Amino acid sequence: MKMKTALSLVAAAVALLSHSAFAQEKSRAEVKEETKKAVKAGETKAGEGQPGGKEAPAKSTQTRAERKADAAKAVKAGETKAGESTPGPKETAKSTKARAEVKDEAKAAVKAGETKAGEGQPGQKK
Repeated sequence: MKMKTALSLVAAAVALLSHSAFAQEKSRAEVKEETKKAVKAGETKAGEGQPGGKEAPAKSTQTRAERKADAAKAVKAGETKAGESTPGPKETAKSTKARAEVKDEAKAAVKAGETKAGEGQPGQKK
């Protein structure tokens, strides 16, 4: 019983003392006013930008025409594809067998029990 009472007193003391630790020194209006002044002075950016003053945006060392010419050369050399697709192999995989041969092999595999007919996984039971 003494332990419960001691813990209750400690909890009450912490609650009373911690309230003053979270109190703000400035009002909301004061903080808003300081923020407006900082934005006007250029010390911070408005909105959700990164603080840190005025930084010049990155500039390209090439003209637009030079960039377009470089891109055209890369497409012509096969280093990249035209448009917004990702670069990749130019040719798709091609089968060395005719469609009829593949169908015959599939039928033979089903008859031999090596695979099931339909879209199930090999060896999978329904």
